Amino acid sequence: MPQRSDAVHWLTLEAVPGLGSDAVRHLLDVFPDVASICQARVAQLSPLVGDKLARGIAAGVDAGVVQTGLDWLAVPENYLIPWGDPAYPAQLRELADAPAWLYVKGDPDWLARPMLAIVGSRHATPQGLRDARAFAAALSQAGLTIVSGLALGVDAAAHEGGLEGLASSVAVVATGLDRVYPAGNRELAHRLAAGGAIVSEFPLGTAPKRGHFPRRNRLISGLALGVLVVEAATESGSLITARLAGEQGRDVFAMPGSIHSPLSRGCHRLIKQGAKLVESATDILEELGRRLPPCTPDVLPAATADALLVALAGGPLSPDQLAGRLGLTVETLSVRLLAAEMEGQVARMPGGLYQRLY
Repeated sequence: MPQRSDAVHWLTLEAVPGLGSDAVRHLLDVFPDVASICQARVAQLSPLVGDKLARGIAAGVDAGVVQTGLDWLAVPENYLIPWGDPAYPAQLRELADAPAWLYVKGDPDWLARPMLAIVGSRHATPQGLRDARAFAAALSQAGLTIVSGLALGVDAAAHEGGLEGLASSVAVVATGLDRVYPAGNRELAHRLAAGGAIVSEFPLGTAPKRGHFPRRNRLISGLALGVLVVEAATESGSLITARLAGEQGRDVFAMPGSIHSPLSRGCHRLIKQGAKLVESATDILEELGRRLPPCTPDVLPAATADALLVALAGGPLSPDQLAGRLGLTVETLSVRLLAAEMEGQVARMPGGLYQRLY
């Protein structure tokens, strides 16, 4: 991470109007470090970035703007990771339009782990939310950190599942990290910062704007080994993320659904275009060259998994009956049941009852 002096220079460059990541990386190809850029003369800078930007860099910026950034960085677990820093994610270095810096709230070490992106509709069905959370929990437990965009719907469910597993979850957002958007995910954002990480390329104070979300999406896919689309309409940001993933050389996975559901059409389109159809977390892990551990505690918390199987030992039960016996909400139980189904431990019977398979 940069020392305070370097952070001042990075924050200064960030505040120069119109100076984007491409220009900063180009300058770093010529100058030995960020301090040299900030101290350079207009005549040295103009051939590289043009007269207007050169004058902006040489003139400096308002000290209050830089101080705001320094005050934010003084808070524990707040970081600025610039291009060239060892903590900068290797996956992002592969992108032609990689950001020159990242703000991180939480533990930046999560950015070095293998990741799987899970995205989908903000208006997902209850089944879609259960699928996203259960897949995320299983994949996180198997060692893949779940990355998504902190939106309502599938994104939030994926983060919840990722936090349940060993490999946690990372959110990439389209605002400054001193804001939480949407406000309804504030509590989730706090848990991600405490147990995972939140990432943004946007300056502090940046409000949500329509054009920021596609830029965020390229980082979601760029950080990941692959992208799983759970539910998506034919015109959606999730399909943009999937397209970007394909362009970046990442694997694209899609979950099939009912032919009658508008939220299945985006996934079906992806499958027709070559995305890999998935029915279980194992499908993804095998495609990525990993294997889901066979024992139950690696997919479900041990106590819950054992209790679920014990509760079904006497015969099939309904979700309401199981929830009552286990002391769980129906929502939480649904996630556990789906994960148990994926592992072949239980099966759903006619009438909505569940039975233990062994």
